[in-house]
Amino acid sequence: MQSILKLALIPGIIAAFIAFFITPLVIKLAKKFKVIDDPKVNKHIKVIHKYPVPRMGGLATYLAILLPSLIFLPLDKHLIGILIGATLITLIGILDDKYNLNPYLRLFLGLLAALAPIAAGIGISFISNPAGGIIDLSSPQIVFNLLGKERSIWILSDLFGLFWIVFIMNMLNMGAKGIDGQLPGVVVISAITIAAMSLKFSADITQWPVITLAAILAGSYLGFLPWNFYPQKIMPGYGGSTLAGYVLAILTILSTAKVGILMVVLGVPLIDTGYVIARRVLSGKSPVWGDRGHLHHRLLDIGWGKRRIAIFYWAITAFLGFIALNLNTTSKLYTMVGITVVLGGVILWLTYRQKQ
Repeated sequence: MQSILKLALIPGIIAAFIAFFITPLVIKLAKKFKVIDDPKVNKHIKVIHKYPVPRMGGLATYLAILLPSLIFLPLDKHLIGILIGATLITLIGILDDKYNLNPYLRLFLGLLAALAPIAAGIGISFISNPAGGIIDLSSPQIVFNLLGKERSIWILSDLFGLFWIVFIMNMLNMGAKGIDGQLPGVVVISAITIAAMSLKFSADITQWPVITLAAILAGSYLGFLPWNFYPQKIMPGYGGSTLAGYVLAILTILSTAKVGILMVVLGVPLIDTGYVIARRVLSGKSPVWGDRGHLHHRLLDIGWGKRRIAIFYWAITAFLGFIALNLNTTSKLYTMVGITVVLGGVILWLTYRQKQ
């Protein structure tokens, strides 16, 4: 109990307090610099709020992650790489909140930010094979000398790690954001699930920083939640959603590549976003330009309220998190297939119902 208190509860509670008390200051800052999403000005079809709402929520969650991380985590090359990437993502988010950057430019800049932890040595050296065994990504390698020290680049490991981080960043931004309180609740549950999985292996000291960082992530978005829940007083923005995806993806890499765990927990936003991207591409539209075709839009169209939709997402994420903690590799694959079939059927039914 003492180790859990030290590794998770204290860092998480401190992060929650920082986020809760710093968010009102960020709201004032956003209003001062007119970083506001006004539906009368921003008339995009995906906009569903009826009154001006400050953006820049990503700055509050970033500070709530940064400060406890510097206190409770060892300042090694991994943490430095993670924080450099997180800082870049937050800056990109603030620029997007103010100027509405082109989605392709955001994607490119997010890719550059994701390179920071990869350059710091964070990569996926192996993944579990659903058919049995593991898939080794540690070779081929490029070995070279830099400043008198031997360095190596694990090509497949680094490429897969980079793809995974960017993938989760953008899937969370597209599929877990849009309704008041939707994103913070999903992130809190996902981070707690990863922390719980790592606690199973707490005898391995390499899992301690994972537990602490997961608790800090959960606490930061928990403290942000009261300000974002309906009726929202601030939006997480691009920075808030991609920062959450960035840290979650890195946590799964550091926790011995628990990629399958996160894919199950985030099953709803991942599959929903995959469906939306496929629909856009098949209809000849850009896959990254927003529309009103996500699951939460469909639920709004049939009369669900924003509170109900947010709680629905939280409940499904919690249920999938509980399942993910008790699955083996093959079961995770079957679970993802089952979620895809069920959710795909629900989305198609809602689409057909709306047309009727």
